[in-house]
Amino acid sequence: MKTSDFYFDLPKELIAQTPPDLRGNSRLMVLHRTTGEIEHRQFSDIVEYLRPNDVLVVNDSRVIPARLYGANAASESPVELLLVERIDTHTWLAMVHPGKKCRPGATLTFGNGKLTAEVLPSTHDYYRTVRFTFSGTWETMLAELGTMPVPPYIHRDRSDTELLNLDKTRYQTVYAREEGSIAAPTAGLHFTEELLQSIESKGIPVLRVTLHVGTGTFLPVKTESIEDHPMHEERYLLSPETVNRIHQAKRDGGRVIAVGTTTTRVLESVADDKGNLTPGPGATRIFIYPGYRFKCVDDLITNFHLPESTLVMLVSALADREKVLHAYHEAVAHQYRFYSYGDAMFITS
Repeated sequence: MKTSDFYFDLPKELIAQTPPDLRGNSRLMVLHRTTGEIEHRQFSDIVEYLRPNDVLVVNDSRVIPARLYGANAASESPVELLLVERIDTHTWLAMVHPGKKCRPGATLTFGNGKLTAEVLPSTHDYYRTVRFTFSGTWETMLAELGTMPVPPYIHRDRSDTELLNLDKTRYQTVYAREEGSIAAPTAGLHFTEELLQSIESKGIPVLRVTLHVGTGTFLPVKTESIEDHPMHEERYLLSPETVNRIHQAKRDGGRVIAVGTTTTRVLESVADDKGNLTPGPGATRIFIYPGYRFKCVDDLITNFHLPESTLVMLVSALADREKVLHAYHEAVAHQYRFYSYGDAMFITS
């Protein structure tokens, strides 16, 4: 299939720049994937679609304030760093902008010298290796100087401290626990503590997996054929408890409802052809697109994604490309909010 097969026209004004005033105050499009029927609801209505013996599976990874703004010590020109993966206490892989002016040997400074970084030689195509020097703990330093790595289509003025502080709480799920992501598992942003309690009071267990979201989730597809697109590795953890509860739900005729594409990728990475899961830590490069046969996930709660992205390809694998693109056209016509801070879709059987 071609990347262009997943294009749709999206007006820029529908790209949500801020979260709703209240967490969970989002719209919900329900797409019945068998019939193609579409319903327009509120996100809190999701409870009505859950059945006995179902399980809801969320990604509890926590976003770190991974974006650092500083300067090149030699030229004093502005520098932006996006931390990608921690190698050791002082060393990270990072995306650096502008990369051409931050070659190995360059020194970068942040917070008026509170934090410095040396750019090291690296064999990575996309990343620089940087070694930091600082006083105190890394966690304290990052909390002080880092900002939340909201995607580039969410525009932020660095002087707008009110919005930057809002991102610290709202670009994070209420159940985030395990630090390590550089992007939020955004389907989970709609859930409030009260809604989760309502779901559990209905007898629907809320289970956890962890996948630390990296650049592989959001890097653009630049190949003409989607099969030629390389996915980057992302780390996950799946507990025996979650595995056992999912197996029990399957035996009892319940559905596995994944909250987000990251949760989906974990479960599908570890499932065998019979749907049996293997717990433990691991890493995945799984790329799900039409033609893929799902082994574990039955239904999916997700946001509205970028045209031609790996995420819209995954959604199209579950619900059929034509139905998904029709639903996206309906979302545009009904003025749904798109992307990370946007509205939600429930793809159900």
